[in-house]
Amino acid sequence: MIAHEIDYRIYGEEMQYVEIELDPQEGVVAEAGSFMMMEDGIKMETIFGDGSKNDSGFLGQILGAGKRILTGESLFMTAFYNNLVGKRKVSFASPYPGKIIPLDLTRFGGKFICQKDAFLCAAKGVSIGIEFSKRLGRGLFGGEGFIMQKLEGDGMAFVHAGGTMAMKELKAGEVLRVDTGCIIGFDHTIDYDIEFVGGIKNTVFGGEGLFFAKLQGPGTVYIQSLPFSRLAGRVLASAPQTGGKSKGEGSVLGGLGDLLDGDNRF
Repeated sequence: MIAHEIDYRIYGEEMQYVEIELDPQEGVVAEAGSFMMMEDGIKMETIFGDGSKNDSGFLGQILGAGKRILTGESLFMTAFYNNLVGKRKVSFASPYPGKIIPLDLTRFGGKFICQKDAFLCAAKGVSIGIEFSKRLGRGLFGGEGFIMQKLEGDGMAFVHAGGTMAMKELKAGEVLRVDTGCIIGFDHTIDYDIEFVGGIKNTVFGGEGLFFAKLQGPGTVYIQSLPFSRLAGRVLASAPQTGGKSKGEGSVLGGLGDLLDGDNRF
């Protein structure tokens, strides 16, 4: 498997986007909805699966699309090709505040495991597949279910982390315990399992759930400080409910204060 060699540059701080420079006939595949902008000469094509050699032929394309359904993603991916002689650029944006992480898959032995919604884009030729959990406890309580995404190949791939990203290099036998929703991804050499928090007070009143994710080295682990599920939960908790009232943050005048503050919802 030989992926296209692409150059890139990441812009921004909290709301980042990645600009990828394509040589003639080079291509990049991306999640539907991540496209931001492209220069003249870039051809966009909607494809089944990931467009890698593993998906060659009609049956391969159907299997590739089926894998994406299992990970909760769209049936289709979008490929972008440079059809001109000179270099051309195409950009992809992160879906919510956080960091874009470039991954050279050759550094991970050609395989990297990540959460289902972390993948952003990759060089043409990188395979985006599925990784089944063989452990019942991890599948039921691990936060990511039985299925995670698997990136395979020898090219560049880009994943997105919510909030701030932390990278940990674990030595052989070294253990790191993480909130199950805070995992972005890890090296395929990492042993991933779940562990009961323990203690009645921790379980009932701790507010951190019943289980930790237990990651054991050797290998590299990427952690995010703000999982999208946590962000969405806070937004929903603060949003006005149907038939209810707004919290009116920062104003003792309630609805009148909203009008004065420039929030003119009716």
